[in-house]
Amino acid sequence: MEVKLAKSAGFCFGVKRAVEQVYEQIETGGKIYTYGPIIHNEEVVRDLEERGVKVIHDEDELAGIKEGTVVIRSHGVPSRIYDLIEQNGLECVDATCPFVKRIHNIVEKESAQNQIIIIGNAGHPEVEGIMGWCHTPAEVIKSAQEAENFEPDREKTLCIVSQTTFNYNKFKELVEIFQKRGYNVNVVNTICNATEVRQTEAAQIAAEVDAMIVIGGRHSSNTQKLYEICREKCKATYFIQRLGDLHLELPETAVLVGITAGASTPNNIIEEVQNMIFRRFESFTILGE
Repeated sequence: MEVKLAKSAGFCFGVKRAVEQVYEQIETGGKIYTYGPIIHNEEVVRDLEERGVKVIHDEDELAGIKEGTVVIRSHGVPSRIYDLIEQNGLECVDATCPFVKRIHNIVEKESAQNQIIIIGNAGHPEVEGIMGWCHTPAEVIKSAQEAENFEPDREKTLCIVSQTTFNYNKFKELVEIFQKRGYNVNVVNTICNATEVRQTEAAQIAAEVDAMIVIGGRHSSNTQKLYEICREKCKATYFIQRLGDLHLELPETAVLVGITAGASTPNNIIEEVQNMIFRRFESFTILGE
């Protein structure tokens, strides 16, 4: 059996930067908090908790904290969270991904006159954060049906942005629906380039292999998108979070197995999965390195 590992698997720039910032704060001592899990990976969050980092789950909890350092999660937060941190006299370390911060700047400016459409998953922390920078209510659209049914104010331009980890092909599909309906549309493709590369590579590998393994957190949007993309190309696609989930019965005819991982997946977990497969199959080789 041969294994093809995606070159782009594992931490992206924004996630790596955010995680490193939390570990740097640990070295300084004092009370360290993250507003929400710093990234969508339970293994990383658990390790940070074991080192004394506490997760703040909501604004009410934040309001009760009067001492320490709060690290803003990589997904970003609404502007009012910064205000509350300042009001409570807390130190703020902003680990928001720069690509997400760019969206905040866009919607803050555009929402003063235009209708903001966010292509993404309602309730996702990144989307909630983006909405929190809009001067007027934003609309979150995920499906073609929602795009078809939406009735905006025709006197306003629609400024369309996207959650950074959204499926690029679906984003284009939804944008085309708004354009065909005759709306005045200003489209800003805010899908992270690393996301596009990761999704394209995963689709290519999944189309070539007999079985595909996608590694990442269950709550990770970008990993879920990778799973959906791979599943379309390879029916024998498996979604695992950690090595302990690797109880696979790969198809007996499987000769080539692909591996990819979400942007919040540490390299050590990817390596552990690789090594486990290596121990199971004597003729294991890694392709494409």
